Amino acid sequence: MPKPISRILRQAYDYLQLPRAAKSARWRDRAGLPSADPGAKRVIECGVAWLGLAQDRSATQDGGVARHFSLINGWGASYPETTGYIVPTMLKHASVSHNAVARARSKRMLDWLVSIQFPEGGFQAGTILAKPAVPATFNTGQILLGLASGVGEFGEVYRDAMCRAGDWLVHTQDSDGCWRSHPTPFARAGEKAYETHVAWGLLEAERLESGRGYAETALKNVRWALTRQRENGWVDDCCLTDPTQPLTHTLGYALRGIIEAHRFSGEPALLAAARKTADGLLSALDITGFLPGRLDSQWRGTVMWTCLTGTAQVAHSWLILYRLTGNPIYREAGFLANRFVRRTITVTGPAETCGAVKGSFPVHGAYGEYEYLNWACKFCVDSNIAEEEIRRDESPESPG
Repeated sequence: MPKPISRILRQAYDYLQLPRAAKSARWRDRAGLPSADPGAKRVIECGVAWLGLAQDRSATQDGGVARHFSLINGWGASYPETTGYIVPTMLKHASVSHNAVARARSKRMLDWLVSIQFPEGGFQAGTILAKPAVPATFNTGQILLGLASGVGEFGEVYRDAMCRAGDWLVHTQDSDGCWRSHPTPFARAGEKAYETHVAWGLLEAERLESGRGYAETALKNVRWALTRQRENGWVDDCCLTDPTQPLTHTLGYALRGIIEAHRFSGEPALLAAARKTADGLLSALDITGFLPGRLDSQWRGTVMWTCLTGTAQVAHSWLILYRLTGNPIYREAGFLANRFVRRTITVTGPAETCGAVKGSFPVHGAYGEYEYLNWACKFCVDSNIAEEEIRRDESPESPG
């Protein structure tokens, strides 16, 4: 059906208002996916450097990581939720590369997070400037991942904050395993199956502080979420805004939480459930590594753009499943999806975009439009570290 003339005129007007950098990025992406792959090692190095720059250039200058760099508005304010789970990424990189700067940056992030924790243990949704500033389940769970890694790396200084966050999540969970009482005010109302990613935070805390109900609470949530899983692996109630066509980003959250529940408990049923969802996502991947940014309940793409965050998350989960099952299909899918994301990244040029990962490809897609998101970069670094480890561990004769 032809577009209404009013819509065409509005789109033309909006395009003309864009800054030159945004127009240039849009034209580059319209030309198609670049053929050059900078490689995992280079993308990891540049991505970690960009996350450090995002910490330094945050509009609020507080030790947190800027939510994004926008080709329209510049650097955003610090984002507590994603700063929380960037911490384990920085510490992982520091460990494998002996990068003392990344380690020090992670500690600065942790110190800022501890300073903004609510007395009851929760953390706010949105950026640090967002209103209302109220404790939210999902955001607290993501920051818990960082606090747990902080205890593991730096010791007791972060244990109290970790336990207060974990205790708050235990005490606010409903009896069926769902969290309903403290939703983010910045997403569609309703139950969220992707809060299995909150459960993962509790499992990491359980490894360091047992006896407080963290594992029981986490596994109860994952089992509740699996009541939303269909036979084909589809997960209902799994999106920020539109559960009928969820983002691969939130599907990626749900999948990783189920995988981590299996890795903690060893329960075969949880691995089987993770594989159902992973296999459904596999069916949506094309031979270039393109994964549609939104999918329907039959795993069909509903948009023409890809959510690069979701692609990186799902790629990492496929690589973990390869380690767990030995099935080479997961390895090849993870490598293919990683390569797609890498080809969208520039590793030269302006510091604001060097090593950064767009919300969408093309850049004007409807997720993080004209923005380079800190969590997209974080998940890309994680997945490429996993790929590097697999390639290093396998013999030169192995396919891949």
